[in-house]
Amino acid sequence: MELKIWLVYLLAVIGLSLTPGPNSLLVLAHGALHGRARTLWTIGGGALGFAALIGLSMLGIGALLQSSAHALTVMKWVGGAYLVWLGIQLWRAPAMQLEALPAGAGERAVTGGRLFRQGLLAAISNPKVLLFYGAFLPQFITPGRDLWLQFVVMAGTFAIVECLVEFGLASLAHRIRPWLQRTGKKFNRSCGVLFGLMGAALPMTH
Repeated sequence: MELKIWLVYLLAVIGLSLTPGPNSLLVLAHGALHGRARTLWTIGGGALGFAALIGLSMLGIGALLQSSAHALTVMKWVGGAYLVWLGIQLWRAPAMQLEALPAGAGERAVTGGRLFRQGLLAAISNPKVLLFYGAFLPQFITPGRDLWLQFVVMAGTFAIVECLVEFGLASLAHRIRPWLQRTGKKFNRSCGVLFGLMGAALPMTH
């Protein structure tokens, strides 16, 4: 992957990692319940799940590229339209409902393995995530280069950024939860605009 393409990909991944989703909510809850250190198990499970889904998406993309020379161009435009649609859905979505934690909830003992499994299942249990990666990743693939080397770069970058963002959420869980409840609608709309801009711009970039 060329450096300029990777830099655009990095910026897009940072924006996506800041977008609210099941794993973000899970990390917020675990950060408030169990502290940021134990929430590293949750974050690690989610990162593994995301990497696995990216790998499955790349398998499908590779099969399409072998069947048609023009498949990547079609995938870019269809994927861009899907990202715009997701942006519209985020714009219209209500604010996230974050329930108040009961007194003493943070004292419950939970094993690291259980937190890891919860993070992993939260990442892979939503089939829409696989569809999303199928729309997002083709925007950054360079035809003629090793597809699996690009997968390693993309999956590694996504996992690292996602882990850093989620660790920040876990560290600031008690402060971020009330803020999201107050400004959740505006936050969703900002993320919706981000998706819409990416969906409109990425298919036209080279």
